[in-house]
Amino acid sequence: MKNSKSVSGFTLIEILLVVAILAILAGIVIIAVNPARQLGQANNSRRQADVTTIINAVYQYALDNGGSLPSGIDSTVGSFQVLGTAPSGCDTTCGSFTTLPACLNLSGTLTPTYIVGIPLDPQSGTVANTDYYINKDANNRVTVGSCDPQLSAVISVTR
Repeated sequence: MKNSKSVSGFTLIEILLVVAILAILAGIVIIAVNPARQLGQANNSRRQADVTTIINAVYQYALDNGGSLPSGIDSTVGSFQVLGTAPSGCDTTCGSFTTLPACLNLSGTLTPTYIVGIPLDPQSGTVANTDYYINKDANNRVTVGSCDPQLSAVISVTR
């Protein structure tokens, strides 16, 4: 009769299979979680570029017009204007900023000489409401920013 010993434990192959399965699951979780963050970062990069493009066009206009900014940009402190063509409803779409009800249409002033077209927010912008705001303060400094950036970012440029 054979003498058989019963040995309990895991074989090397079983351990390697478990480690491989855990590595695959970890890879899937990392891939599943990161795209939203990466998309948000990409959208915010686009917003930063758009804001810079708008403020550069405004100041290029001012240089060509004796220092005068485009008409319609108000200087009311704390009251921002959303860029777009909509005559109303622009005061409800800009996050925590106080904006005027009517959008400010700069397309006829800035396009095509200073900018090809007024940029639109990559996530929610339309021609009627671009989701970018502009304001001039008492010292004639202009602020252009994004209404609804992602990932709790603050995107604005003041010059």
